[in-house]
Amino acid sequence: MVCIPVHRLTRTVGSVFLVYAMLLNSGFAQVQTDKQPAQVIDGYRTIEWPDLMPKEDLDALLNPPESLNHIPDGSEDDQIASQMRLAIEQANDSRYQQALVSTRVVLDFDGQAVRLPGFVVPLEFDAGQQRVTRFFLVPYFGACIHVPPPPPNQIVYAEFDQGFKLERLYEPFWLFGTLRATLIENDMATAAYTIKVDRLEPYTE
Repeated sequence: MVCIPVHRLTRTVGSVFLVYAMLLNSGFAQVQTDKQPAQVIDGYRTIEWPDLMPKEDLDALLNPPESLNHIPDGSEDDQIASQMRLAIEQANDSRYQQALVSTRVVLDFDGQAVRLPGFVVPLEFDAGQQRVTRFFLVPYFGACIHVPPPPPNQIVYAEFDQGFKLERLYEPFWLFGTLRATLIENDMATAAYTIKVDRLEPYTE
């Protein structure tokens, strides 16, 4: 397995769009140039976040506009809000900007039983308000809450009728379930995929 190092994407966290520095350095997402056969556990195919992104979108995000590489470290423009504004203004209608908001999906995964790691963003609870039943699964901690959401094709809307008690937002999980290429819009974010969850497990490598 050959991974693309993060330093090729960004000099600092703020030098190129923050979201994708974190995504590709999350520990869940490894961009591979020689894909190995997917691991199958209990009938669930293990996938990584870049797998859910069409190649054209991934290539665009790995090659951001040159202008984003010339922001002084520690400057005002190196901050999250300024970086988002610059990404939009300078990329404008470029392929890079389109990838930042892409709802394009990989149809090969539609209807597949998959195993995917990520962080939970709660959306709905059961009647007792103790167990999370609807949530977004995202590739890095704080997405949609503390930092901007990733593109829709990097967000999975999850339904887990039996629910589960979420003790800490910063604890990742493995989700097991059937993935669908279905667009779900929410006030918080838009997801290009949904998953009917069969079970969750604490994340371990």
